[in-house]
Amino acid sequence: MLSLAVVMGLGRFAFTPLMPMMLHEARINLQEASWLASANYFGYLLGAILCMLQPIVWKRYQLRPLSSARMVRSALIAIACLTALMANDNSESWTYLRFITGSVTAIGFVYTSSWCLAHLAQRNASTTGGIIYAGPGVGIAVSGLFASVMVVYDFHAAQGWCAFGLLAAIVTLIVWRIFHDDESSPEITHQQTHITLTGGTNGEKIALTAAYGLAGFGYIITATFLPVIARAALPGSIWPDLFWPILGVGVACGAILSSRIAAHIDQRQLLIICYVMQALGVVLSNWMPNLLGFAIGSILVGLPFTAITFFVMQLGRNLHPQSAASMIGLLTASFGACQIAGPPVAAYLLSQTVDQQQGFSWALDLAAISLLIGAMIYVGMIKTHPHHTKQPSK
Repeated sequence: MLSLAVVMGLGRFAFTPLMPMMLHEARINLQEASWLASANYFGYLLGAILCMLQPIVWKRYQLRPLSSARMVRSALIAIACLTALMANDNSESWTYLRFITGSVTAIGFVYTSSWCLAHLAQRNASTTGGIIYAGPGVGIAVSGLFASVMVVYDFHAAQGWCAFGLLAAIVTLIVWRIFHDDESSPEITHQQTHITLTGGTNGEKIALTAAYGLAGFGYIITATFLPVIARAALPGSIWPDLFWPILGVGVACGAILSSRIAAHIDQRQLLIICYVMQALGVVLSNWMPNLLGFAIGSILVGLPFTAITFFVMQLGRNLHPQSAASMIGLLTASFGACQIAGPPVAAYLLSQTVDQQQGFSWALDLAAISLLIGAMIYVGMIKTHPHHTKQPSK
């Protein structure tokens, strides 16, 4: 959980609460902010692809693959350093730093997930994996609260980047000894899997990959611009900087709740509920552009955020148990590819409208539609690929 708090909450999303500070200091404008965000997401896609191809390359050249533990440790160190380096005044370097950070983020996410889920599967405790995915929510909430305090005390954005880099380093030291080399780390087997698909597994892999990609586009505009959207809708209010940590709390709570759901329940049904809930949260600020609308919307976007990831990763492992890291990499690549489109789409719509609020409104409507399409894909999966449940082997 703490590892993903650094990897996702800081490495990936530290830019969101610091963006208003950078805009206020005229270090960037909204167009530049959109491309900085996309650079991070491009890097995330590249990192996911590297994870997907890593087993093939290692096998082809008969190399000994690096352990998941070493990959996680390396990612944590890199994120702490790259985050702190964003404090430099050379704006031309920011794009490269965010791109590299995105690549490292994907690697850290894939190998943290692979390492943790494998150990939980060995202990017949796969459903508790939701606790792992509370990490991004913890990171989002903490970074958001830190940024809110910094705004109150007139900190500069550069100081914020340094503070987040230091925080990442401290957490890395805390979890360092947990991620030890263990060459016997298990890969889950078909006999240990709670859900066995009864046919059409290739079709289900494609559908799952596509649906998870739509989730990437559906949430990313809110996840990138929430504080900016809220400031535009509620000028002069003290609340806009707090909606991001509220979303983070929702992320953490949703992940923990997902770990309490019985393993025999079809995860595709749960994903339908999650997608619809998140779609409602995304557009609620359009329907209710006030304090209540943003607060409820932030919770509805946050609650299913990592629950979606947890359920999809479990399904992915069940579909491809022999090479879980590769399957997780494929899913993460799809997610990464679709989320790249979010900030440029928002920037384009902003350029085509007379005011900022209308541009963001159109972007959020489009994001919600993509989530509803994703939910319909899961409906189709349930109809075309039925499954039966079995008890895990002892």
